[in-house]
Amino acid sequence: MNHKTGAKRGPVKSVGADDPNGQIATKLRALYLSVQEEAIPDRFLDLLEQLDAVEKQASAAGATE
Repeated sequence: MNHKTGAKRGPVKSVGADDPNGQIATKLRALYLSVQEEAIPDRFLDLLEQLDAVEKQASAAGATE
């Protein structure tokens, strides 16, 4: 199973230093992008692969009935 880090985004709009909503939006966007860039943990990938295998077995069993 392949795993990807987050996609690159275009430039972010500049907000004024006196705009509190803009500052919050900028900080949230930066947090989101940093989380998006994190690799998916191997344990989580293993669980997804196990789920895929179980789903394939279930669909194969359902197709033969």
